[in-house]
Amino acid sequence: MDTKRLILFVIFSFSIMMLWEAWQRDHGPQPALQPVTQTTNQTAANTEAGVPLPTNRQPAAVQDSGFSLQKGQRIRVTTDMIQAEIDTFGGDIRKVELLKHLDTTDKTKKFVLLDDSKPSVVYVAQSGLIGSGLPSHKVTFNANAGEYSLQDGQDKLEIRLAWEGANGVRIDKVYRFHRGSYVMDVEYEIHNNSSVALDPSVYFQIVHDSESSQGTRMMPTFTGAAYFSDADKYKKVSFADMDKNNLSKSAKDGWIGLVQHYFVSAWIPQAGPREYYTKHLSDKIYSMGSVSSLGTIAPGASVKTGASFYAGPQEHSQLLAAAPGLEYTVDYGWLTIIATPLFWVLSHIQKLVQNWGVAIILLTVLLKLMFYPLSAASYRSMAHMRELGPRLQQLKEKFGDDRQKLHEAMMQLYKTEKINPMGGCLPILIQIPVFISLYWVLLGSVEMRHAPFALWIQDLSAIDPYYVLPILMGLTMIIQTRLNPTPPDPIQAKVMMIMPVVFSVFFFFFPAGLVLYWLVNNVLSIAQQWHINRTISLHKKGHVKA
Repeated sequence: MDTKRLILFVIFSFSIMMLWEAWQRDHGPQPALQPVTQTTNQTAANTEAGVPLPTNRQPAAVQDSGFSLQKGQRIRVTTDMIQAEIDTFGGDIRKVELLKHLDTTDKTKKFVLLDDSKPSVVYVAQSGLIGSGLPSHKVTFNANAGEYSLQDGQDKLEIRLAWEGANGVRIDKVYRFHRGSYVMDVEYEIHNNSSVALDPSVYFQIVHDSESSQGTRMMPTFTGAAYFSDADKYKKVSFADMDKNNLSKSAKDGWIGLVQHYFVSAWIPQAGPREYYTKHLSDKIYSMGSVSSLGTIAPGASVKTGASFYAGPQEHSQLLAAAPGLEYTVDYGWLTIIATPLFWVLSHIQKLVQNWGVAIILLTVLLKLMFYPLSAASYRSMAHMRELGPRLQQLKEKFGDDRQKLHEAMMQLYKTEKINPMGGCLPILIQIPVFISLYWVLLGSVEMRHAPFALWIQDLSAIDPYYVLPILMGLTMIIQTRLNPTPPDPIQAKVMMIMPVVFSVFFFFFPAGLVLYWLVNNVLSIAQQWHINRTISLHKKGHVKA
């Protein structure tokens, strides 16, 4: 295999692996969803709530005839991390604005994660109780105030909502917000002041549309449900999967949530048996949540139950602090074992230099040094092949169109010169998984979002506004092709000449952080390849020892 064909093969393989990885992440086989059967033995409260009862009590789900969000009074809550809005109708979390993150398009505004302001774009968090005379997310709660704010020196903020039924049952729905955290705790205090025992269940769900936050055509990203348990580990459920069957999964721990590029929301119930479910509520609206049985509450008794709700960026430290397994929402696929330590090194470099762009450059240099022996072997093989270029051309002229004799003569030449034409292939192939892992790290890390580098590059997660980096990368690819031997096949030669142009066009639509990494890697490769080519050339002339 000549060097040009080798490079073409490596580039093609790299592209195919990236495309396959992306397809697997978004469209690959997911765990089979267990269909939830219909039953007529449903309580009125379950029908109203539109969620399944726990499987250990009554394995059934009720399909809502439609979906709508009614509105009551809004309660605004402000902490050092978020600004949230709770609606008294249902006590839902209707809006979450992340104060540490800017809007994707308008950087004068903060990023809004949860929102119910547009009918076609729905993203809310709901919870409620299932049982006769108990409040679901379709009742109105009373609130003491319309605005709450976390004050200086205050670590926790509590918002209390109240509801009382005609039978004397009183429910307090309590939200607790914490300083320095994207976690909101939700607790139900159930006071059974009636004369009969209660047998309630509690559910927590996220409602989201299937159209928004899907990325772009050039850079599609996964948006859909995900759940985690110690038994099943991390699983994703696409909206297409929800169309086919409702998920009904029993678990003893874990969480269920909504994953999108850079951000995630998740309900983390208290320890105990629960059922994770998904439901297709209406045309493009879906829910995903958890439901648990609370057992019997005797007359005069009180019970507390609840869950934590994470709504924020996929920052590794925040995810680890929120719940086990939540860090898997930063999904590197089957290369996680390589990508995770790469991000760890990258983040530690960033802490030293305080610039993600510089950290990318330094990490690329470290990887290049780590793979220097392998790269040197590959480039040395290419350099030897380059030196044989004129002699290979002579063989081509000698044998003309007799490809069999030409091939035999080339093999004899390689044997005489003790050159393995495949010698440059294996070292490069070994490095491909590492570079693909770094690709996913740079693509999926929220830390790159709106992170400035230098000069005109003020957002490493966005495309280069002037396309300087992609053009420079294309030039480095052209230089690399000049340093390699020209393939005897004229068609291959033409293909290799246009490859830099084709790849430059693709990289016009890639985030600047990715292009920066690739550019630096190319520059280092050129330097190493030029040095080895020069050494081999001088050796052939008898000036130095190779």
